Amino acid sequence: QVQLVESGGGLAQPGASLRLSCVASEISFGTKGMGWFRQNPGKEREFVAGIDWGGSKTQYKEAVKGRFTISRDNAKNTAYLQMNSLEPEDTALYFCAQSATPFFIEISPSASDYDVWGQGTQVTVSS
Repeated sequence: QVQLVESGGGLAQPGASLRLSCVASEISFGTKGMGWFRQNPGKEREFVAGIDWGGSKTQYKEAVKGRFTISRDNAKNTAYLQMNSLEPEDTALYFCAQSATPFFIEISPSASDYDVWGQGTQVTVSS
């Protein structure tokens, strides 16, 4: 069973940047789309960004467009989320997730279409 491990979260001031990383334990990483989600206590997990298995197609939540960039390096089994111009509203526990279907070119914003999840990394944006 593949495992995903996120890192890179922390405390940042408004306007600062953070880069999240998600390392997968298996080579099958290169065949699956990846997504980043976030969640706050008492709220539903929400889609932030997704990337297809080859890295050529991306999709973003409207609120993060132009500020966040998702990417992947299949040679390193790693996905990234570069977060610039952070806002207090970006505060959340961030999860990476792997899509259930290999070589699927569409990006799903639905959490139910991802079957492997990391443990999450906390991002707090505050002055």
